[in-house]
Amino acid sequence: MSPNPLWSRLLEIACLDLEGVLVPEIWIGVAESTGVDALRATTRDIPDYDELMRQRLRILDEQGFGMTEIQAVIAGLAPLDGAKEFLEWISANFQVVILSDTFYEFAAPLMAQLNWPTLFCHRLSVESDGRISDYHLRMKGHKRRAVEAFKQLNFTVFAAGDSYNDTSMLSAADQGILFSAPQNVIDEFPQFPVTNTYAELKAAFEAASLRF
Repeated sequence: MSPNPLWSRLLEIACLDLEGVLVPEIWIGVAESTGVDALRATTRDIPDYDELMRQRLRILDEQGFGMTEIQAVIAGLAPLDGAKEFLEWISANFQVVILSDTFYEFAAPLMAQLNWPTLFCHRLSVESDGRISDYHLRMKGHKRRAVEAFKQLNFTVFAAGDSYNDTSMLSAADQGILFSAPQNVIDEFPQFPVTNTYAELKAAFEAASLRF
């Protein structure tokens, strides 16, 4: 890391995506559990988040699935191999904020396994019978706008993500990094360094910190 004083790490914020970076893709887990292959689609496949979520909610209604089925899947998920150790390292060297397009109602069990890092994400409307009737964004483009706000507060911001919905966050950061991204995202955004392991991601954050 940088030879700057210890307190200087408090001036750098690491913004991380959640699914695909620290934990498995929840909707892919739901698809595998229910056998409904159409639920495998993520922002890696459909860049328009509203289109993706409307498709998901429609499929859930058609299949008669709700929070009960999804929470049963989430209860069986664990952080990706090496994620907890990486999060411990990055939390010791940067301030860390997780910026995700998941929902608090989904994420809580996984956040407990990660020792409750700071998470900015969205909310769901859940009916008394467990039906998910709607979703509510924290704000449109919240990942990018959070990074921009941190920079306006005079923080240096580094960000890592894996999907289309992360690219505006990566672009707004002082240094954006792709982690375990699909080839189509890598090809469309060649300006971002590509990492595929936590060791590579750690090295990319260290290199970024030394440059700023």
